[in-house]
Amino acid sequence: MTWMTYAEAGCLALAQEMERDPQVWALGEDMGPEGGVAGQYRGLQTRFGPQRIVDTPISESMIMSAAIGSALMGMRPVAELRYADFALCAADEIINQAAKARYMLGGQVRVPMVIRQPMGMRWGMAAQHSQSNENLWIGTPGLVVVAPATAADNHGLLKAAIRSNDPVVYMEHKELWLVGGEVDPQAEPIELGKAVVRRQGRDITLLSWSSTVASCLSAADELSDQGMDAEVIDLRTLWPWDRETVFTSIAKTGRVLVAHESTRVGGFGGELLAEIAEAFFGQLKARPTRLGSPRIPVPYAKPLEDLCRVTGPQIAAAAQRLFD
Repeated sequence: MTWMTYAEAGCLALAQEMERDPQVWALGEDMGPEGGVAGQYRGLQTRFGPQRIVDTPISESMIMSAAIGSALMGMRPVAELRYADFALCAADEIINQAAKARYMLGGQVRVPMVIRQPMGMRWGMAAQHSQSNENLWIGTPGLVVVAPATAADNHGLLKAAIRSNDPVVYMEHKELWLVGGEVDPQAEPIELGKAVVRRQGRDITLLSWSSTVASCLSAADELSDQGMDAEVIDLRTLWPWDRETVFTSIAKTGRVLVAHESTRVGGFGGELLAEIAEAFFGQLKARPTRLGSPRIPVPYAKPLEDLCRVTGPQIAAAAQRLFD
């Protein structure tokens, strides 16, 4: 095992896949000497050359168009869109081309590509650089959506995403880039569509993904001090999501709280709770509950930005109310 940051783990995964498969390449802004916003491509252009780590003009639609064309011709591109906010500049290419090509061409082609979209708040980056817009991609037929929460998962899931034969929207949280953890450099890809139980518990299921998983683990510790045993599930893949793991946990605990950084209004938490309510109607010990950010642009000022965050104490307080 090796300690490395979340960003370094992603860089390692891409390097390993480029070594393994000459059809893998990456393109995006400032990927050469800068090595990406957080060093997630550092050193790769020197190692693999400018033909496989390609610096592009500032045009997300061009980046996506080139990547889609490459994928249709049998390559495995990794398209870096710098921030999830800017992916909206390539929404037509992602939603109407990458996601639909396999269906519209009767299965004659596949679109094996990774669309990296750094998501979430990061220390005063304000309204146009702080969004968690996973809801849009989850609701788009044809896309796989992944959101790793740890360095080890960023390594294993990125490998799996690159090997997938479908377009994968890969959402790395910006505030996790510098968070470190133990990573097995030789680890196999982590199967897409499989959640992981981060903490076993018997009284309530805390369901989350990305950076909010850490907040749920913190809340579970706080609840434990008060005699409540929380199970924490990290979805890892948002679509397709792991119903078996989630439903097994809820059948055991009888209570569920979904927490995510994206807005509560229209958030994926509402969809999850709708499915849970349909499956467990009349069986739950308390009302299913969700927490998310308020429906406002993320402010620049830190005290206001903090109002948009879903924290461990907030999750613990909401969970406690389900025992009243």
